[in-house]
Amino acid sequence: MADLTFYSGTMDSGKSTLALQVDHNHRARSRHGRVFTSRDRAGAGVISSRLGLSVSAIEVDADFDFWGYVVHELTHAQRIDYIVADEAQFYTTSQIDTLAKIADELDIDVFCFGILTDFRTRLFEGSARLVELADRVMTLQVETLCWCGSRATHNARTENGVMVTEGDVIVVGDVEDADRPAPQVGYEVLCRRHHRRRMTAAAAQAAAMSPDVLPFD
Repeated sequence: MADLTFYSGTMDSGKSTLALQVDHNHRARSRHGRVFTSRDRAGAGVISSRLGLSVSAIEVDADFDFWGYVVHELTHAQRIDYIVADEAQFYTTSQIDTLAKIADELDIDVFCFGILTDFRTRLFEGSARLVELADRVMTLQVETLCWCGSRATHNARTENGVMVTEGDVIVVGDVEDADRPAPQVGYEVLCRRHHRRRMTAAAAQAAAMSPDVLPFD
């Protein structure tokens, strides 16, 4: 009987590396799979790891039909034993429902990998549905650290070096106004305490260098 499994963690926790490893392990046992992703840092149609590893993947946008794709492959004599779905936080609720249906009705193992919460500390749509439906929700064991050395639990976004907690969940790079250039966007993992205080590594360093700022701890 097939399972729907969700592996979650913060940024830098190695989720894409694990997705690549899962795919490799199954292929090494002569199983046939399909690899999907959405908005990977390396561009469309690829899963990339910060360790430098990458594989080609099928790009998932909001209109992608998992059921139609899988049924088409199976009815054209293609074998699918498992699915690896990276960046699953960006999938829609309907797409996650379909992946659960594929596991249940077509007996295909589905392995999803994604970030649990966005920079506002709110659950991504795809991740929320996976928590509700998955047979297993697994926290990645590679512990990421805040700049202070504590366990990082939250993803932070910065714009021009300043942490923000409002804005679009997904930043698209081609929507800037010609009269107002888009801000330089960056991401950083923080512990809850420093996310609440909007204290990034750069902010902490600036505060430490200023004689007018009292220590935060």
